[in-house]
Amino acid sequence: MDGMIIAQSGQTSAPGWVQFLPFVILLVMFYFLLIRPQQKKMKEHQELVASVKAGDKVVAAGGIHGSVTSVKDSTVMLKVSEQVKIEVEKASITLVAKD
Repeated sequence: MDGMIIAQSGQTSAPGWVQFLPFVILLVMFYFLLIRPQQKKMKEHQELVASVKAGDKVVAAGGIHGSVTSVKDSTVMLKVSEQVKIEVEKASITLVAKD
């Protein structure tokens, strides 16, 4: 090699997986801070909806308050006043009032 000086450094490169370690840590943090709490909240809501029965006082999405008169597969019938009953999706129930 004509006049080329090749310098050798004493450094060795890190293994390939070390370069991906920050991404793996970020994904783990993302899971524990965002995904897992959302899944827990969704499971609690599903349990709440599954436990609704006739006679319960509930609050549906949009702030509709009423008493459950009947429960179907995916809907419930709410009595909101003496002469008014409405049918809403079970998933829209946000709160079961404690008496």
